[in-house]
Parts: sequence; structure tokens; C-alpha cells
Amino acid sequence: MSHNITLGEGLKLYREKVSILKKSYVQESYRLAQLMKSPLCSMVMRDISGSHIATYRDNRLSQVNPRSGKPISNATVRLEMSLLSNVFDVGLIEWGVCDLNPVTRVRKPKSPPGRDRRLLPREERLIFRYCHNHPTFELLSLVVLALETAMRQGELLKLEWEHINLRSGIAHLPDTKNGTKRDVPLSPKARDALKRLGVKTKGRVFAYTANGLKSAWRVMTMRLGIQDLHFHDLRHEACSRLFELNTLDIMEIAAISGHKSLSMLKRYTHLKAAKLVKKLEGVRHRGQQVVINHLVPYPAIAKQQPEGIVVRVLDFEGVQGHGPSLDIAVRSAQDELLRHLMTALRDRSHIPAPDQYLDQVNEAEVFMLDPLTTYELAA
Repeated sequence: MSHNITLGEGLKLYREKVSILKKSYVQESYRLAQLMKSPLCSMVMRDISGSHIATYRDNRLSQVNPRSGKPISNATVRLEMSLLSNVFDVGLIEWGVCDLNPVTRVRKPKSPPGRDRRLLPREERLIFRYCHNHPTFELLSLVVLALETAMRQGELLKLEWEHINLRSGIAHLPDTKNGTKRDVPLSPKARDALKRLGVKTKGRVFAYTANGLKSAWRVMTMRLGIQDLHFHDLRHEACSRLFELNTLDIMEIAAISGHKSLSMLKRYTHLKAAKLVKKLEGVRHRGQQVVINHLVPYPAIAKQQPEGIVVRVLDFEGVQGHGPSLDIAVRSAQDELLRHLMTALRDRSHIPAPDQYLDQVNEAEVFMLDPLTTYELAA
């Protein structure tokens, strides 16, 4: 090998000898293709300095993504620079084609904050309704498993029947993103989602490819009018719900989710703060307090129908009250809301917080329905 290879030659060699052995080869190949478009590729690797890398960084940040029409993000440029740094490290240590790694001397763009997009109750209802009407149960089962297990998209798509034990409620992941195997507990809902597909003795659980699921997800969110929700956000939602259970410590949650670094779970620490508040309050009857915490007002709307007045609780499908007058309809809706909340607590089902992001309704008509308050309303 020549000791004066160009960066373009180095990138091709890296792709053929190093990148192709990685699990992230497909994603990394896109970044390598982008780097190969740079004018730096005509330069000898040994001659590239920190100022050249800084120029590349600034030029990339000034460009616009042709597909989205938005500026190239800091995260994209950071990933490209990290890959470029790996190429120089290999060139320095293994190939002997450069004397230093110039990328290490250059500031990377500021790291963007981690996504904290939560799945809204309204969005969850819309998604499940859409999935139930989908031609197959695969999309529905994928969504349920993502929310119930906190598995990554790649882990879900690689699931094989021979690694699933429905009797013990365990899904074994022999090969994960972190390079370590993991056993994931399956909740009753997760097991039902798998049974719905038709249990087999071997083979892949899902027929979806990564691109196929991406396309199906994009079509669904567009049709439902849901903005800025990625499939990966379901994993974040699942982790948030695990913290909100207040029954698992951070190590147990990390064992389920597969986070190798506990620092990645720091974004969820604000959810633990609610538990600390309860301790500071000196709550003695925890079970009683759990019930009280869920008996909160939920947004509702009243409509005049031919058969009378209907009061609908917006956060729960089918929870509504009926009556010839508004006060009777409200009391009926209170009873239904209270019954729904108590049943969910008994079954340990997820209870969403009141959704304040309302659409498709006139917000002026919305009122907060408290399951315990006595209302004095005019007919």
C-alpha cells in the first residue's frame, strides 16, 4: 500500500476492509458516500490538516438537505466527522498513511438535545384504530411490542420464533445493537400481540424490512395527521412508562431496554422525581395514594344528539355519558370515567395523563370532567 493515498482512496479501502464488517454498514455506507463527494477526497491523507476539516464542517452546516429542504443538522455533521475520525485512526494505526488524526483537533457541532417526544393519548388511539384496520396484524403487533417491551426497531424486526418462549414470557435477543445478548420480559399484552400473528416454531416473526416499516409508518402518520412522530419514539415512550410504574429501579429498566450506558437513561430522571415527592410527603398508604393520583379531571365535550345530550371523555375511547339534560349526562360520564380508571388500575393498564393537545374539537367547548366533583349545571 502506498503511504501517500488520497482520502478518497482511504474511504474506499475503509468501506471494503472495515465498514463492511459492522452491523451499521448500511447506514455507514450512506455517510461514506457523502464524504466521497467532498473536495477533500482528492487530497493526500497525510496533507489534510485541522483547518481542512473545519472548512468541511462549516460547508456541510451551510448546506440544505435536498429531500427535506431543511438545513443539514448538527447531528448529521457530527456523525460524518466521527466516521471521518475513525478513517484517520485506522489510517494512522493500521495503514501508516498519516501522521495524526486532524479531526480530533477540530470542534464538532454542538450535540442536539435528545428527543423527548411523548406519544399523546389521542395519537395512540388513532394509531391503534388505524392498525386494527390494516390488512395484516403485523403493524399492530409491532406497535404493541414496541410500547410494551422498549425493544429497538432492529431488534423487533430480527425477532425469531425459536427465541420466543410464550410460556415463560421471555423473548431472547441473541444479537443486539450493543453486541450483547438480552432477555426481554413479555407483558400479557405483548404475548397477545405475538399470538395474534399465529405462533410458529421457527423463522422470522415479522416480514417487514426496515425500509418497509419506515414506509408504512410514514404513510400512517401522514393519513392520521400526526406530526414529528418516529417509530423509535415508541421506545422512548416505553422507557418513560417503565419509569412511571415506580416499581422498577434504573438497573432493572436498563436490563429490559438494553441501554448499556446508564447516562442514556438520565433523560427519564424527571419521571422519578414524582416518586421522590411522594416520599417527601410521607405517604403511608401507598396503594391509596396511587388511586388518588389517577382520579384527576380529564377533558370532555358535550353534544346535543337526537336521543339527548352525550358527554364524551376525549382521552378514552368509548367513555361517555348520556342523559336528557346536561347535569344527568355529566354525572353519567363521571360514573363511566371513574369505572374506567378503576378497571385500568385493577388490570394494571397504562392510564394516560390528561391530553391538553386537542384537535378536531372546538377548544371553547371543552371542559375538565372531574370523576369526583359534584357539578351543578343548568339543563
